[in-house]
Amino acid sequence: MDWPERIVIVDLEATCWDKAEHKPLEMETIEIGAVLVNNSYLEATKELDLFIRPTRHPMLSDFCRELTSISQEQVDMARPFPEVWQQFLNWLGDNSGIWLASWGSFDPMQLKQDCAHHGLAYPLEGRHLDLKKMFGAHFGDRKFGMKRALRKIELELEGKHHRGIDDARNIYRLYRWLRSNS
Repeated sequence: MDWPERIVIVDLEATCWDKAEHKPLEMETIEIGAVLVNNSYLEATKELDLFIRPTRHPMLSDFCRELTSISQEQVDMARPFPEVWQQFLNWLGDNSGIWLASWGSFDPMQLKQDCAHHGLAYPLEGRHLDLKKMFGAHFGDRKFGMKRALRKIELELEGKHHRGIDDARNIYRLYRWLRSNS
């Protein structure tokens, strides 16, 4: 595979509810964790962790706070999606050749949904690497959650699962393994 020169590994956390209350079309990103990777050296060059204040459902559910460990205060003090999205794009710099990578397809779909809701452009259309799918193809098993994938290659989960920046860092470790073993 010809890998893009620059990749941003992204993991989002979004508003969520238990199964009885689930509202997938009303979910909003509340955290963007990102690791920018220079593929020439497979090095993480910088990281970003941003909280976002939700507008559709400003009060986080108990389920969401427990799952993500993100507090109501953290999102209340954050800026709304349009401002944070612009900060993220500014952090990326020239994004013309950058690809977004994530563990599964949720993250780009959620970003597109957030952009559409706020009337914003999504400049990364068509530039996504689904690392979960690639990892699954390597092992002939499509059911690899991030924690299971880490265990499969004998790595420990670092940080707090379901926190954007910690998951992005763990996905980066999986990405390095994929690059070395593909």
